[in-house]
Amino acid sequence: MNAVPRGRIMVTGAAGFIGGHLVEALAAAGWQVTGVDVFDSFYDPAIKRATVAGFPASVTMMEADIRDAARMDRIVAEGKFDQVIHLAALAGVRPSIEQPASYVATNVNGTLNILEACRKSGVPRLLFASSSSVYGTGQSPPFQESAAISRTLSPYAATKVAGEHLCAVYSHLHGIQTTCLRFFTVYGPRQRPDLAIHKFARLMTEGGEITMFGDGSSLRDYTFIEDLLDGLLKIVGATPMPFEIVNLGSGRTISLKRMIEEIADAFGQEVKIRQLPPRACDMETTHADISYARARFGYSPRWSFAEGVRKFAEWYRHEEAVV
Repeated sequence: MNAVPRGRIMVTGAAGFIGGHLVEALAAAGWQVTGVDVFDSFYDPAIKRATVAGFPASVTMMEADIRDAARMDRIVAEGKFDQVIHLAALAGVRPSIEQPASYVATNVNGTLNILEACRKSGVPRLLFASSSSVYGTGQSPPFQESAAISRTLSPYAATKVAGEHLCAVYSHLHGIQTTCLRFFTVYGPRQRPDLAIHKFARLMTEGGEITMFGDGSSLRDYTFIEDLLDGLLKIVGATPMPFEIVNLGSGRTISLKRMIEEIADAFGQEVKIRQLPPRACDMETTHADISYARARFGYSPRWSFAEGVRKFAEWYRHEEAVV
């Protein structure tokens, strides 16, 4: 596998959970990084600003909205980037049901704006953050990248499918080398407060009640942030293909019930659970087949879920102590 030289790279969604970690990792690896984020109110913007405050001085950070096509054109033109990593999106399956138009505006139109900016400025390569939610129903786990995508379960998932299709089109018509990265439920230190592990930890430590949809048998492939970063750095440094899709997961699953038990063990807490019927927007199983990422990039996730949750718990306790 031939590595490309270090160069200039733009990361959208740079102040978010994954974006913040990735900016730091890229800068440490010698890339000249420009981060872009809108600092929206999906969760407390102060959390994002605290992340950015910890960036190394070599990182250029810009506050901008990917829905602003003219602004994206200017930033990309002035940056003369070798690669763009497009992470920015409205996240969350359930909120997308309540605000589908907002999700389309940001996740589809915003992605189109990034692709257009890359086309106009001749950026040779784009990496697009997609999601395991694109697999929907009708697929037999573990999910392979070659699976036919036809039955997604939420507007969020549909916007990610649309983003992948746009990437394929811009690769075919305009020669932009595009890689679609299907992330499988990423967790770890600095995880967003709305995500299950963080939310459950907060409820447990405050004596609250956890709402569990279904009987707890649903399965998820959880990816620890350090494993994801290792995979992303390998992909960024590899010789790109015209278009490809890559699963980035752990390759293992854990049930919802067992996940809650592992969090309780890591925090030394008792659990109070309120069980409700399963939701139509939730997938019964997510499970990544990572054989392609392993063979092409040497991707090899190391963290077990129990180890990753303990690491998250260490970070959480430290943050609570600081506050």
